Amino acid sequence: MKLPFSKMHGIGNDFVMVDCRQQPFALSEAQIRDIADRHTGVGFDQLISIEPPRDPSCAFYYGIWNADGSPSGQCGNGVRCVAAWLHRAGELAIGDMVKVESPSGPVTVRLNGPNEVTVDMGVPSFDPATIPFIANAEADRYGIDVGDEVLEIGALSMGNPHAVVVVPDLHAPSLFRLGPLLTTHERFPQGANTGFVQVMGRELLRLRVHERGSGWTMACGTGACAAMAVMRLRGEVDERVHVELPGGTLTIEWEGPGHTLWMTGPATFVFEGEWLGNAPTH
Repeated sequence: MKLPFSKMHGIGNDFVMVDCRQQPFALSEAQIRDIADRHTGVGFDQLISIEPPRDPSCAFYYGIWNADGSPSGQCGNGVRCVAAWLHRAGELAIGDMVKVESPSGPVTVRLNGPNEVTVDMGVPSFDPATIPFIANAEADRYGIDVGDEVLEIGALSMGNPHAVVVVPDLHAPSLFRLGPLLTTHERFPQGANTGFVQVMGRELLRLRVHERGSGWTMACGTGACAAMAVMRLRGEVDERVHVELPGGTLTIEWEGPGHTLWMTGPATFVFEGEWLGNAPTH
């Protein structure tokens, strides 16, 4: 089996992009894990397939799989790479605004330049049932038992579930323990992406994210959107915020509840390759 692919990243959140416009996506979970292996495969945080649309109002569909082979509902850095990939493939021109279909529904993208994309990330949902998150009622913060302590979190969906924790220090050793525990916490039945956010001012946040299915990543686009939305809901940031992640900076704009959230950031090609379909190692 020979599988052509593109390696891309959005501020360090890296992807293997697979062209499935003419042939159906047919990788198994084991094959996805093998490609994801950073020692014996290609290495990625998520694998993204570019496919014909399932919704006739959209130009293309994109599927998302985590490094452990599990499916994902949305990926903010990934959709920017989808737009840049479509531009390179001759499907999208600079200045174009087009609707593409994610596993969580339609997403509008605007190609600002060959490597900069603005994305309509939809309306954040704080309804526990849609996240999903186990809670008696919707709130802007929840107490949650994690190990031997109680943390205060924000919980919401950006097409995938997020837990947001405000911390004074992003380098505190406890974060490496708490991230995986929150990601797999029983109150998130489908798991969660856990974001630790440090508020630097009304227009600047710093963030680290432990993603379900992928672990600690250099960047998480939906995580940046989630962190901004929680802080905006609490009245701690303005409508336009820069979010600094280990891999780089995203710009997030959100007026508030009921409004669409917009994300702007880069998308970068790294190399083209061909996976030879080695025997599974997992």
